[in-house]
Amino acid sequence: MFFQHVYDKSLAQASYFIGCQAKGEAIVIDAQRDIDVYLKIAAQNNLKITHITETHIHADFLAGSRELAAVTGAKLYLSDEGGEDWQYQFNHIGLKHGDVIRVGNLTLEVLHTPGHTPESISFLLTDHPASSEPVMIFTGDFVFVGDIGRPDLLEKAAGMLGTQEKGAKQMYQSVQRFASLAPFIQVWPGHGAGSACGKALGAVPSTTVGYEKIRNWAFQYENDEIGFVNELLAGQPEPPKYFAMMKHLNKVDRPLLVEVPQHPKLSNEAFKKAYHDGIKVIDTRNKVDFAKGFLPHSINIQHNNSLATWAGWILNYREQFILVANAEEMEEITRKLMRIGLDNIYGFIEDVNDLGIELLTADVIDLESFKSYLHRDDVQIVDVRNLSEFKSGHIKGAEHIFVGTLQDNLDRISKDKQVVIHCQSGDRAAIAYSLLRRNGFDKVKNYSGGMKEWLANGEPTE
Repeated sequence: MFFQHVYDKSLAQASYFIGCQAKGEAIVIDAQRDIDVYLKIAAQNNLKITHITETHIHADFLAGSRELAAVTGAKLYLSDEGGEDWQYQFNHIGLKHGDVIRVGNLTLEVLHTPGHTPESISFLLTDHPASSEPVMIFTGDFVFVGDIGRPDLLEKAAGMLGTQEKGAKQMYQSVQRFASLAPFIQVWPGHGAGSACGKALGAVPSTTVGYEKIRNWAFQYENDEIGFVNELLAGQPEPPKYFAMMKHLNKVDRPLLVEVPQHPKLSNEAFKKAYHDGIKVIDTRNKVDFAKGFLPHSINIQHNNSLATWAGWILNYREQFILVANAEEMEEITRKLMRIGLDNIYGFIEDVNDLGIELLTADVIDLESFKSYLHRDDVQIVDVRNLSEFKSGHIKGAEHIFVGTLQDNLDRISKDKQVVIHCQSGDRAAIAYSLLRRNGFDKVKNYSGGMKEWLANGEPTE
């Protein structure tokens, strides 16, 4: 058996390439949208991708299953569980609980594991030349390392009211059935640490059924469904705004993108015309460089592993945008954005200094200066971290407005008072600062050191 774990750090998303070397056949589970990685693996290992499948209709990334099927001619196997409202709306081979996918000498048994979503399935793999017992299970967003999938995304992100409690109860039943599997079976989940698909995902890529029964909180409620449901629904992080769009695009027929697109570097004239026409500018530079000089109305979303997540929170899928980025980084940036369907890149520029446009500078303050603004009636302190972080400890007098929803809550920000924003260590505050300046808030200061520096200096929280 051939096995390769493919991991996208930017979305903490795992996909799997599994092959039978004796027969030269392979299956890909939960493919990312830039599919060249799987084509390369197949070519390097003399394998042909003959089967493609998914564990569920994903909300956190745009699956590349259809792109991969279009290029390879492989058959697409997808869940037909969950009822009429949870069916993929394009051609595929339907899977039900107990069905078996045969890939050469390997078999993958389908287990219906609802909870995260009604149609969610897992795949129990048996390598028949080696053993008659299953050796691996691919759980998607069902069981993670140290956690389980959240059942509230359909309600919170997609607006499907009444689904989270029902999903939590389904998850309880799925967890009980999972616990009956042999303890030696390896568990390969769809996400790792950093994903918004759970509360406390582990950083190691895999685990075993036996280990999760010991250490995973979800397996400690064997006879307490109410306690399980309450714990599962409590303290879940805010689901990114783009999740609803991903859920839709992964379910319906859509145009395919089988290659990583290349985007033009804009001339100064072309950029200025688009800029003055109102096309949004996303500046991917480091927050320190951005603060030293940035284009009016531009938004600072740094090029790091969180680029796609914050772009998904901030950008509108129907509008074009221009990037400020180094040419050598454009392929990686494009890959990260296309993985969540943000394809409307108009072009890019590298240098904001030679455009002939007067740049702005960010008002970044240090700890001692920040302290001078506390507990004043003419100052509004805004904490832009997520709600669970804020509740776990915040600076007295700070108001909570999460950066991801800041654009929907501008009416809560004062244009008369001095506004001082902060987050944990500065990245989210840089985004928030640029959003506020873009929307006409001129009396804004950024305490970039944030809660990390505040706590390191022994300052109090409540």
